[in-house]
Amino acid sequence: MRDSSPPPVWPERDADHVLVTAAQMAALEASLFASGLPVEALMEKAGLAMAHRLLTLADGAAAGLARPAEALRRHGALVLAGPGHNGGDGLVVVRELHLAGVPVRFWCPFERAKPLTEAHRHHARWLGITQLAEAPDPQEPCLWIDALFGLGQTRAPGPSLEDLLARRRGQAGGLVALDVPTGLCSDTGERLGTAAAAADLTLCLGLIKQGLVQDAALAWVGQLERIELGLPAALLEALPVDQPLGLGGPGPGANDGAQAPRPRPAPDATKYGRGRLLVIAGSERYPGAAHLALLGASAAGCGSLRAGIPRPMAASLWTVLPHVVLEADPFNATALERLDAVLVGPGLGLAADDPWHPGVADATATEAFWEPLRTFSGPLVIDADGLNRISAAWLGRRAGPSWITPHAAEFSRLFPALADLPPLEAAAAAARSSGATVLLKGARTVVASPDGRRWQVLQSSPDAARGGLGDVLAGYAAGLAARAAACGSLEPSVLALAALDHALAGCRAAARRGPGGALPQAVARQLERAAQGPETGALLPGTQQMRTQKPAG
Repeated sequence: MRDSSPPPVWPERDADHVLVTAAQMAALEASLFASGLPVEALMEKAGLAMAHRLLTLADGAAAGLARPAEALRRHGALVLAGPGHNGGDGLVVVRELHLAGVPVRFWCPFERAKPLTEAHRHHARWLGITQLAEAPDPQEPCLWIDALFGLGQTRAPGPSLEDLLARRRGQAGGLVALDVPTGLCSDTGERLGTAAAAADLTLCLGLIKQGLVQDAALAWVGQLERIELGLPAALLEALPVDQPLGLGGPGPGANDGAQAPRPRPAPDATKYGRGRLLVIAGSERYPGAAHLALLGASAAGCGSLRAGIPRPMAASLWTVLPHVVLEADPFNATALERLDAVLVGPGLGLAADDPWHPGVADATATEAFWEPLRTFSGPLVIDADGLNRISAAWLGRRAGPSWITPHAAEFSRLFPALADLPPLEAAAAAARSSGATVLLKGARTVVASPDGRRWQVLQSSPDAARGGLGDVLAGYAAGLAARAAACGSLEPSVLALAALDHALAGCRAAARRGPGGALPQAVARQLERAAQGPETGALLPGTQQMRTQKPAG
C-alpha cells in the first residue's frame, strides 16, 4: 500500500540547521533590536558565551584543538579588535578572560570605533589590560583571537593586515575567529583579498553563515562551532521556504540521519515491493564502476536489483554479486516500466566505449537511442558519463523524476551559464531550469530540488575523496529512490539523505580503518548499516568538527 500523506519536514528549520547569508543575519538582529532588546545586551550575551567557550579551552576541554588550547594555557591571548561590533564582542572576551585570570592583551589597528566598541575599549584599559601600540609579532606563542571584522565583510582587509595574517598562519600559538575569519566572505566562503585569517576554531554567532561551510572556506574556518544566542523560533519560521538547511552539523544535527524519513516498505512487502532497480553502468575500460555502483545499490536494501553491464564483467558477476540479475536489453521500454528506478552512467566511458551503443559519438543519435529512458515514468538517476550523454533540455523533457549527481566539471558542461555561481545558488538554478533534483558533489555536497528546497552536507572526511566513491553514492542513491518509489514516499529529500549517509559512511570508514581505509568497498559496507538508520552521537575524527555552544548559565 502506498503512503499518500505529505512527507515530513526534514530536517527541522531551527538554529541548528538553517544556513543564512550576512544580510539575513543582520535583518534578524535588527528585528531583535526593534523589539526593544538593547544592542548592548546582545553584545554582552555573545561575548560572554564566546569567553566561556575559550575558558573551556584553557581548562583542557579541547577535543581536536590542542594547539590553541596549549597556547591559551601557557601564554594567554591577544585579541585583535576591529572598529565595529565584532571588535566589541572581542573586547567583552578580553575583559572576561582577564577577570578569569588569563594573561591577555589587545590590539586595535583603527583609531576610531563605534561608540559601544569604544566604551568596551575604554573599560578594558581601565581594568589595566594592555593595549598594544604597534602591530603584534605574528610569531608570538600566545593565542590570537580574531575580532577584526566578523559578519558581512565585502572588502579585502588591506595589505598590512593581510600580510600580518599570512605570516601568522601555521604559527604555534594558533588563532580563534569570532563569527567569521577576517578576509573571508561570509556568503561565499571566498577570500576577499590575498590572505585571510587561518583559524583553528571559528565561533559562529547565532546561526551558521552559508560561506563558512563552503569548500573554499574550509582551509580558513578550521573547526566550526555555533554559539547559541537563543533566537526566537518565530524569526526563523519567517525565513523563505528555499532557505538552505545544513545536514549532520552541530547539536541535534548529529542525529539528522537517524531522524530522516527513510523509505519504509510495508512489513509484508515482497522483494518487488521493496524496490526494483536497474543499473546501467560500466564499460570495458571501466568495469569496476559498475561493480561499485551495484555495491552501493545493494547497501540501500532494494529488493530486486538488475544490471545492464559489459559482457566481460557479466560472465563473472555471479561470483561476487549473486543476487544481481543480468539484463540483456536494458533500454527495452516495456521492461523499464516494470521497474521502480533506473541508474545510468557510472563507468560508461566515452561514447565509442559504450557497450550499448558502440561507435556512436553523435549527441542526436545518442539521445534517440536513450528515448526509452526519457519516457520512463519512474525516477532516473544519472551519474558520471551518463551526464555526458544528455543535455539540460533533455532533462526538461523527461517523463519522470530525474536525479543528477554531477561534480563541478560535469555541472559546468551541463549548465555553463551557472558554473561560476556559488554552489548553493548554482544547484538551485540548475534544478529550477531543468526540473531535476541536483546533487552537486564537493567536500560539502549540495542538493537542490526543483521546488526550491536546498540542503548542504556539513561533514565529510578528506580521506574519503578518492576514485570510486561517486559510483557507490550513485548506486546507493538509486537504491533509496527505488525503495521510496515502491512504497510511495519518493521525494527530493531522499537524495539529500543519500548524500548525508554517504558522507558519514566515509567518515566512519576513515576513522575506523585509518587514512587509507576509506575504500569504496568499505564505505559501501558502512552504508549497509546507514540504510537501516545510521549511528548517532559523537562527531567523527577526520571531519571539520561542528558543535553548538550553549550560553553560560
